Amino acid sequence: MLASLIGDNPCAWGGQVLIEARVLITISRHRQDAPRKAEAGGILLGQRRGIHLHVVEATEPAPKDRRGRTHFDRSPAAHQEIATARWHRSGGTVDYVGEWHTHPEDMPRPSRIDQEAWQAIYRSRAPVPMIFIIAGMSGRHWVGLGQHDALHEIRFA
Repeated sequence: MLASLIGDNPCAWGGQVLIEARVLITISRHRQDAPRKAEAGGILLGQRRGIHLHVVEATEPAPKDRRGRTHFDRSPAAHQEIATARWHRSGGTVDYVGEWHTHPEDMPRPSRIDQEAWQAIYRSRAPVPMIFIIAGMSGRHWVGLGQHDALHEIRFA
């Protein structure tokens, strides 16, 4: 079973990121561990606790998401509906904190398309940091923090 991850941030932000095990389990269910399995993805929901981020939920792929072996385009409506429901149910403490998707590679790395899409997200939400996760075929994850004009990989112990 996957454990929660607590990552140290290499940039000036100074906070920590806690990703709950249930988030990693949700993401891992969609790994591209078969030759014809399409990319999958969703949004990350969590709480901002001062300078720290606590990721508590990952949405599952939705029927209107566009998926292929090497691409994923999230349909906003279904994921937004879940985010809004969690926001209301939590009294405004659980919010959109990032994005996740899979890649058909063992050691996932963000593509140029990923980096450009994420940059638009974290620049529009500045100064709050945003988390991005890519799940690889073998169960390895790439995790990054985007804030202002930079994307930094977060290493987990």
